Amino acid sequence: MRSMATGAQFQEQVTVTGEIISRFADASGDHNPLHVDAEYARKTLFGRRIAHGAWLIARFSRILASELPGPGTIYLSQETTFRSPAYIDDRITFAVKVAEIDAGRKRVKLETTATNQDGVVVASGFALTKISDLSPEEG
Repeated sequence: MRSMATGAQFQEQVTVTGEIISRFADASGDHNPLHVDAEYARKTLFGRRIAHGAWLIARFSRILASELPGPGTIYLSQETTFRSPAYIDDRITFAVKVAEIDAGRKRVKLETTATNQDGVVVASGFALTKISDLSPEEG
């Protein structure tokens, strides 16, 4: 059975690129010009292209499924507030931290935070997951 502890954490850094944004737009079907059209984005309050908020959440999904809690994790919900845009060439640190464990229900609540290279939080919130092999003694 998997052992899990409150406070356990994982983080990784990803640099936002035009290719990442274009590939996510194609995969999701979200071709909002804020993301894919530099000329359009230049005329907005952002002044340049921004990454999709859903891409940020997808990065959290990758971490939950592969790192913490890891393989076999069932992603039940995500609550996210987008606080600042993530721009091309931003280096985003994605951090996931175990906030609560409900071993009886085999659920783990995780704090999710994405921060740019300047320490600005671009997205924050909580994910709720179910872990089928979580030890009932944990929590």
